[in-house]
Amino acid sequence: MPGARGLRDGASARATPRARGFPDGAVARGAEEVGSLVDAAGTMAEVRSRREGTPEAGATEAAGGFTTWTLTTLALGTVVGGSFFLGSAIAIRAAGPASLVAFLLGGALVYIILSALSEMTVADPTPGAFRTYAERAYGPWAGFVVGWVYWTGLALAMSSEATAVAVLLRGWVPWLGQPALATLIVLAVTGVNLLGTGLLARLEAGLAGVKVLAILAFIGLGLAVIAGWVAGRPALGLGALAGAPLLPHGIGGLLGSMLIVMFSYAGFEIIGLAAPQARDPHRTVPRAILWTTLGLAGLYTAAVAVLLHLVPTESLTPEVSPLVAGLRAGGLGWAAGAVGAVLVVAILSTMLAALFGLGQMVRSLAEEGHGPAWLREESDYPRRGILLSAGAMLAGVSLSYLLPRQVYLFLVSSGGFSLLFVYAVILATHLRHRRTVGCPPRGRCQLPGYPYTTWAALVAVVAILLGMPLVPGQGAGLAAGLLLVALYGLVYRVGAWRGRGGAGAEAD
Repeated sequence: MPGARGLRDGASARATPRARGFPDGAVARGAEEVGSLVDAAGTMAEVRSRREGTPEAGATEAAGGFTTWTLTTLALGTVVGGSFFLGSAIAIRAAGPASLVAFLLGGALVYIILSALSEMTVADPTPGAFRTYAERAYGPWAGFVVGWVYWTGLALAMSSEATAVAVLLRGWVPWLGQPALATLIVLAVTGVNLLGTGLLARLEAGLAGVKVLAILAFIGLGLAVIAGWVAGRPALGLGALAGAPLLPHGIGGLLGSMLIVMFSYAGFEIIGLAAPQARDPHRTVPRAILWTTLGLAGLYTAAVAVLLHLVPTESLTPEVSPLVAGLRAGGLGWAAGAVGAVLVVAILSTMLAALFGLGQMVRSLAEEGHGPAWLREESDYPRRGILLSAGAMLAGVSLSYLLPRQVYLFLVSSGGFSLLFVYAVILATHLRHRRTVGCPPRGRCQLPGYPYTTWAALVAVVAILLGMPLVPGQGAGLAAGLLLVALYGLVYRVGAWRGRGGAGAEAD
């Protein structure tokens, strides 16, 4: 999800507007919106009783809502984006043929993280998902920091994607300035989200279908080249794999590639955020998680396996999609031209689903006292949260043209950290959740091998986080992410201190 542009920036000093830092964007007003934060004690119980006492509390589930299929397409729409279509070139070049192992390991991590999230989501489908579960496990400060770090990082990433799409579309509408085009893209994505889950689910299913079909088409065409079914071309056989070293850059290359691989899978947590709008979450959420994991791992590994036959990994660059490079090497340049259009669709689809997730996060934060009261929703759909997040994305688009480049890239590089940070929090929360609560109410434990699988995944995610400086351009992401965590931790402490001071004054 994050980052076609940032992934390319880390690998090339000759950064073009599309190749700038890990996804562009910034949330200039985020701190101002959070500045009014107060103590959250007692708020959750009050809000929960208010929501459960209204007819709307279960209306979405009874009347309709997301099905297993729409949850799966929503997740695929969020995940399959520029990071795979463009950024995966960095991971494949770093790991060589072993990149196939990296994508399989990434799929295994996704399965463990999603299964852990599923157990908590099925037990209590709540708008805040992992943020709310972290708060219950570790206290209000954890819920506050996790929620706002995730919101800020994802808003940064999506403002970047809007700018990236504007660059791609500029050739089609040269009479429209790039800032204006990026603004129109954000407004269009916001408008679609405000129309409700029905249209969003249908549109996301269509866009996700385009991306999945594009990858399937690449696999089919690549196999035809390998088998010699293309007229005028002999069978390729092993092709570029013949004589290629398994680990051209050693084990360090494989470890470094895992960061980019996880970015390619990033965004699957949208299933947890969308769970309150699901129809029968006890049944649909676990199924959607299984379908999503199998679908992503299957598509990615199959596409990479075909690509390894078509083109030497050392020839891949972050300036050209590896799928385009593979098709051109196979003599199918006519098909390579379609990938540019698919990349636009991929980024727009990611923005649509991610903006919904941002709205859900804002709604959850506001309802538990971690944000301004005016952000609390009266309905089941997070329209106010979507509007605030869209405003942050527009601010990020503006800052991409106003801030000095290095300052801007430092800010937006926190997007990758925020996602990996959330995955570590999900796993740490699951460890405590299973000890204190056990399995979901119906005894359906989705994650096999607990606690060993949870611990193994947690160690792996933390190792990937600490390994960010090993990937060119991503060391700043670790620094910016840690700065965000410290900033929001300080904001929470100040808000809690002011709340206690106000309560003491009233008592006097």
